[in-house]
Amino acid sequence: MALAVVLFRTLGRGTDDRDPGGASAGHAGSMLSSLFLLVFAIAIVVPWTSADAARQNTYMETQALVETYWAAAPLPVPDADQLREGLREYARYVVDDEWPLMAAGRLGPEGTDRLESLRAYVAELPVTTDEARDAKSTVLDRMADLFAARRQRAADAGTAPPPGVLLLTVVTGVLVIVFPFLAGARPRGFALIPVTAMAVLLGVGVYLAWNIAHPFSGGLAVRPDAFVSALHEFQRIPEGR
Repeated sequence: MALAVVLFRTLGRGTDDRDPGGASAGHAGSMLSSLFLLVFAIAIVVPWTSADAARQNTYMETQALVETYWAAAPLPVPDADQLREGLREYARYVVDDEWPLMAAGRLGPEGTDRLESLRAYVAELPVTTDEARDAKSTVLDRMADLFAARRQRAADAGTAPPPGVLLLTVVTGVLVIVFPFLAGARPRGFALIPVTAMAVLLGVGVYLAWNIAHPFSGGLAVRPDAFVSALHEFQRIPEGR
């Protein structure tokens, strides 16, 4: 811009533009609006996509949890009952204790310890029949899927928009609001109504972008509905023999 100003002054081209509605102000205003819309779209779409993926991943995790619960049926009765009780306790722990922690971007360490204890318990089970041996192998496979899904949930809890996007959304929003004044316009009377409405709506938009930035908090927060459904499904699964 500085080079263009110097060249045009040197060559004597163009005319002075002091009009708030002139070509300079109009071009700058439209570009600022476009930049704000671009950054605002990123600030909305990225968290929305992350929240949707996190929601789907929680259902995949509970599916692995339910499959593990089903696979425990052929195990000997005391062992199957203990394993199933451990799975129920794990699901209740996730809903009651761990889910609030995920709003801060982390999982509770006790959840991993619970699963590790259950996997070690299954791995050490003495099995004497082919059916029980196959059931033990299946349970360990399903628990591997459960661990993988839990790691994915930990990654989802730590997701955030690209660095600087929210800050740039605020900066461009403020520039869009104050630009008419910087360009020299001085709205009076009824002209203040659309300017005020624009400022309010931009403020609401920026607040929404901040509000949905994390998949486990805010307006798009993923709820523990999948784990609650799994707890209800556990009650419908017949006991082992």
